[in-house]
Amino acid sequence: MAWIMLFFAGLLEVVWAYAMKLSQGFTQPVASTVTFAAMFASFALLSASMKTLPLGTAYTVWTGIGAVGAFIVGIVALGESMSALRVLAAGMIVSGLVLMKLATP
Repeated sequence: MAWIMLFFAGLLEVVWAYAMKLSQGFTQPVASTVTFAAMFASFALLSASMKTLPLGTAYTVWTGIGAVGAFIVGIVALGESMSALRVLAAGMIVSGLVLMKLATP
């Protein structure tokens, strides 16, 4: 169950990062509200997953999901560039997340 909570915490990290971008420096009320609500939910799920997962594993996986997810949202929703080197970097993050999962008892 901790891994499922951690996965959703990572997805919510992507939500709040994207909403923060849309908030334009917290000048847009709806996007700002979504940012804070998603942050709170993400932190709550991360905290709950840390009851059984090691700190290093939970935090690394949470930030990795957020980083790769934000990378994908940036490309798909915001038209950011998708170079071979950026894709390779994202792939390396995913590889590290898989290794972290495999290394955690």
